[in-house]
Amino acid sequence: MNHVNNDTIVAIATANGIGSISIIRISGDKALKSLGFLCDISNITPRKVFLKDIYSLDKNIIDQAIVIYFKAPFSFTGEDIVEIQCHGGVAVSSMIIDELLKTFILRPALAGEFSKRAFLNGKIDLSQAEAISKLIESKSSASVKILARQLKGELKEFVEQIRESLLYALAYSEVTIDYADEDLPQDILNQILSKLNSIKTQLELTLESSKRREGLLGGFKVAIIGKPNVGKSSLLNKLLNYDRAIVSNIAGTTRDTIEESIKIGTHIIKLVDTAGIRDAKDSIEQIGILKSKEAIDEADIVIALFDNSTTIDAEDIKILNLIQNSHKEIIIALNKCDLDNSFDTKRLDKYIPISTKEDISQLLKELEKILDEKNIDFDEMMLISKNQVLAVENTLANINLAFEPLQDGVLELFSHHINEALDSISTITRTFDNDEMLDKMFSSFCLGK
Repeated sequence: MNHVNNDTIVAIATANGIGSISIIRISGDKALKSLGFLCDISNITPRKVFLKDIYSLDKNIIDQAIVIYFKAPFSFTGEDIVEIQCHGGVAVSSMIIDELLKTFILRPALAGEFSKRAFLNGKIDLSQAEAISKLIESKSSASVKILARQLKGELKEFVEQIRESLLYALAYSEVTIDYADEDLPQDILNQILSKLNSIKTQLELTLESSKRREGLLGGFKVAIIGKPNVGKSSLLNKLLNYDRAIVSNIAGTTRDTIEESIKIGTHIIKLVDTAGIRDAKDSIEQIGILKSKEAIDEADIVIALFDNSTTIDAEDIKILNLIQNSHKEIIIALNKCDLDNSFDTKRLDKYIPISTKEDISQLLKELEKILDEKNIDFDEMMLISKNQVLAVENTLANINLAFEPLQDGVLELFSHHINEALDSISTITRTFDNDEMLDKMFSSFCLGK
């Protein structure tokens, strides 16, 4: 059943810029009719490829293009869709769209409107819509594999299983409330407790796994820390292969955090070069040091850098204390190993010798090894957005609140918490009642999606 308006919409579905192909997507009940203004459609049949001369309304040829017609409901949006695969670049596709708009039977699509229509017409659910959005922005092969599974409906099936178990518990509770003179049979009580414990375990594992592997989607964050002038900015530049950070022999040059993204193996990581950690009297530098400590808290991996050519001092000790009290993945790197050794390496449990002027290959290998280890356990379910994480957290909170009233026989309160849990988990896959929330979500998509 179609839940959207009858407007026929059009947009370029490929990225802007120079390329070999541009795809124009038209969706709505007048999709094929609109195409008929530009080319002969007498022989066009659904789901077959046709090579057509595309003309303007005044019969001047614009391009020769591939045309495909998808008849409702067998299309991405669930509506009639026409795709015109014309030659790339801005001019050709813009000219075709301009001619289509002159027919006055369609309008430009809003950002995300194709995906919104697919959702409202039951072709995808919210978890699949979010997977599409994330897949477009994907930064690693690992994230593509995770998102492709969600696009196929893996999270939808997981949520449906949770919902079924919660509905089972709610049904027995509601029946027992209706027959208030009878206690809940012990075997039913045990079954409900067993189901709730199973749901709780599944959701806790999913939540923990998702938070642990969050960097697979947005890129793992790697913070470079150390006292001033140990070579943090030089290391950043070596990793990036160009001079992104200002390198100076004056202590305290980096007053803020500098972020850049690079690819290591199959992974995209966000590198953060922080201000040197030391006792600073300069208020601006103190803010930079505070940002360094925040960067450590936010990082997935921390590279602690020390200077092989200097003796260990109080500032180095401060760095060591910081990383020893951290639960992050830590790589200790001893820089300037091309110079004579003065640093007491016995104070370091395990370190990688590097020279930002010569070779950092060992550091790169260690980084890639840690990142590869974070890619394991693809069989685990993973949440891909803050909305999904919040939904699971709220579901868990209500399940935990439901145990006590269930065992005490206060079934009205138990049912209330289970209803709240159902509402929370359902927001991952099912529609919100508030159309404005849907508009806000889908407007973050790019045009043509």
